[in-house]
Amino acid sequence: MYENPIVQGNINRLASLGYLFMEPDTGLMACGTNGKGRFPSPEAIVDYVKGILSKKSDYEGLRILVTAGPTREPIDPVRYISNHSSGKMGYAVAKAALERGAFVKLVTGPVNITPPSGAEVVCVTSAIDMYNEVMKSYESFDVLVMVAAVADYRCASVSESKIKKSGDRFTVELVKNPDIAAELGKVKGDRVLVGFSAETDNLLENAALKLASKNMDMIVANDVTVEGAGFGVDTNIVKFIKRDGSSIDLPIMSKEDVAHRILDEVLSIGKG
Repeated sequence: MYENPIVQGNINRLASLGYLFMEPDTGLMACGTNGKGRFPSPEAIVDYVKGILSKKSDYEGLRILVTAGPTREPIDPVRYISNHSSGKMGYAVAKAALERGAFVKLVTGPVNITPPSGAEVVCVTSAIDMYNEVMKSYESFDVLVMVAAVADYRCASVSESKIKKSGDRFTVELVKNPDIAAELGKVKGDRVLVGFSAETDNLLENAALKLASKNMDMIVANDVTVEGAGFGVDTNIVKFIKRDGSSIDLPIMSKEDVAHRILDEVLSIGKG
């Protein structure tokens, strides 16, 4: 029914008069067919309304590419190498950008979070998948925020069948994955590039090295061993380190608030 030409004509007519429409979900509908027309979840509706009522529209007209979550590097059909990233920080950045009027593309690894309503979402699994999607898309974006915890290495070969237990030791040969942020740094041009650095020691030194070596404009660094700043929690404690040598320390706050602070800094970089 939603895709019926008459319905679409009425929607377009009302939209031309200034009425706003939230896109319906896609899936199995009451009539038994699959398609676009399902009623969105209450959470998605709330997010959409919050975006409309948001006082800030300072990202209107800007296009932001965000990566989020972990990647999974297969060993065999059963096992994979991954990390503890929940995707919460990346999804918070995507949601905040939408609330402020941006067009958002979210490239996400496997997570258990509902994507923010209004984002263009591309789900990937491996680091190579994420690399390919980002590199084919980045040129049409103004801001690149690389939040995903991408695996540094992948298996040199993946077994087509489950590897059976044998002996006391099991060795996997790993090869290096492409560094997405570093590759973007080579081609970013006038785009603002923001990266993340999750560390367990030497936070400032490691983050500053990444910032310089990958040609980023700002890096968001956090010590994941500190309570309230690790993976899977709803809060974060971060430090912004910028290309000009300045830094900003944030106290513990929600990841949503951190996301808005990141976007504030991105605007200041873009105007600099």
